[in-house]
Order: sequence, then C-alpha cells, then structure tokens
Amino acid sequence: MNWDDTRIFLALTRSPSLRSAARSLGVDQATVGRRLNALEAKLGAKLFLRSKDGYLLTAAGEVALSAARRMESAALDLRSRIEGQDENPVGLVRVTSTDSIAVDLLLPAIERLQAHWPHIRVDLEVSTQLLNLSRRQVDIAFRNVRPDTPDLVVRRVVSWPVGLFASQAYLERFGAPVPDDELRGHHLVVYGPYLEREALLTMAGVPARQARVAMGVSSSLLTRKAVAAGVGLGEMPLWMGEREGLVRIWPQRRRASDYEVWQVMHPDLQRTARVKATAEYLSGAIAGQ
Repeated sequence: MNWDDTRIFLALTRSPSLRSAARSLGVDQATVGRRLNALEAKLGAKLFLRSKDGYLLTAAGEVALSAARRMESAALDLRSRIEGQDENPVGLVRVTSTDSIAVDLLLPAIERLQAHWPHIRVDLEVSTQLLNLSRRQVDIAFRNVRPDTPDLVVRRVVSWPVGLFASQAYLERFGAPVPDDELRGHHLVVYGPYLEREALLTMAGVPARQARVAMGVSSSLLTRKAVAAGVGLGEMPLWMGEREGLVRIWPQRRRASDYEVWQVMHPDLQRTARVKATAEYLSGAIAGQ
C-alpha cells in the first residue's frame, strides 16, 4: 500500500460511503471508487463489503486497517516534525470553533490577521464536535468544554458569566418571570445536550419545573437568535445577550457555571510560525471580548 491508497482506505473506514469519503479528502466520488478498486486488485483481497449501510470492513480489511493506521501515524509524525521547523508565517491554518465565537469574534480577528500576515490562509469550520487534532483534521480548536485528551496542548482562553435573557416582545406577551414560581407559565429555549445530561433543569440557578421547553437548540448562536425571535427565555453569556439587544432577567442571578472557552492545539504545531501567529490573534480576540 502506498500513502495515497492508504488515505482513500482510511477515509472509507471513517466515512463509510464514497460520497462522504470523497468530501473528506477533497476529491470526487469516482476517484475514491477507482482507487479502492485498484487497491483491492493490487492486494488480491476484498477490503470492504458493500452494503446498504455503506462500506463495511472484511477480515482482510481489518488486517489492513492496523497497517494503515501505523502508516498514517508515521506520515503525520513526519509532517509535524517538518512543520515544527517552519519559521515563516505562511500557509494554511485550519481552525474550528462554535458558531457564535466564529461569527462575532473570529471573523473580525481573521480580517486583522490577513492585514498583518497576508500569506496565511485560514480555513474556518463551525462545529460542536472536537475534530481530531491528532490526525490533523484541524490545527487549532476553540471549545467550551475542556477536552481530556492528554496528548494535546489545552489552555483556557476566557470564562464568561452566563445570565438569563428574553426579548422585549416576549416580556410584553408573557410578563417578567418570578423566581419563586419556578418559571410557571414561561417558555424556554434550552441547549440540547444540557437537557440530556441535567436531571433538574435550572435557569440562572432557579429551578424551572413549571416552565415549558419550547425549543431545544444545538448552538449558542441559535439560542440567542431564538430568544431574540421571542420563542422563550434563554441562558447565554452576558455579552452575547447585550450584543443582541435582549433584556437580562434577574440581573442579580447568574448560572453557577461560566461559559468557558478552551484553545486546543497539537504540541508539535504550537511553535510553527503560521499556527502560532493565528492562535495568538484569535485567542486575543476572544479574551478581549
């Protein structure tokens, strides 16, 4: 197996359809199918079973997977070592973050970065998932949950207090909530994973037993836009609510846990010029909010 064939093979094990594998590699679907057929012919073995659920590894494919992962590890190690010697702020830096951070903070920071370092290209992906930095799917990640991966460099960039907000139109319709009523008669916009992991729903530290969850959302940007649209009350960092022109409910109360932002990088890249410069600009923009 050569490295180009290995990349095709590994992509299919992680995205078990020709279309998704091709998308992850930045090639067309026909290329993936053609290279796979050539690889199987070269090895004289079927590596995948084609099923309605996608491409499933055969016994021969499982054996090949172990060797392919070793090859990938060696290739990434070589790439990281070479890039670690790079002292010129030139080239591609892949960044991922949440949508609110990307829209409100990173985009203006990238504009300033481009003015200062015009030869750095930033690819920005909005995702709630921590892409694999070890496999170099991304160079810098900004997340609001601290990852527990020991082989990555993690630092907290900022910690924002979180309050409860509503739109003026919502308050005119439903009135201001009373803490002692456990939000009786009120509608809520709630971050979906929070609903799944918390036995008792609270808003700004107040039990919400009598409230109705009107909408579950998958991101902080959707939270504040839904609140601004009058769907319900919602929690968000104070600066986000203020920027959106929302009304803060119970200014003396806040959520017990702050909204934290963590910067995550691969250790081999933290001294690479282009990655270091990009990380400094973007982290500074977030911390300065």
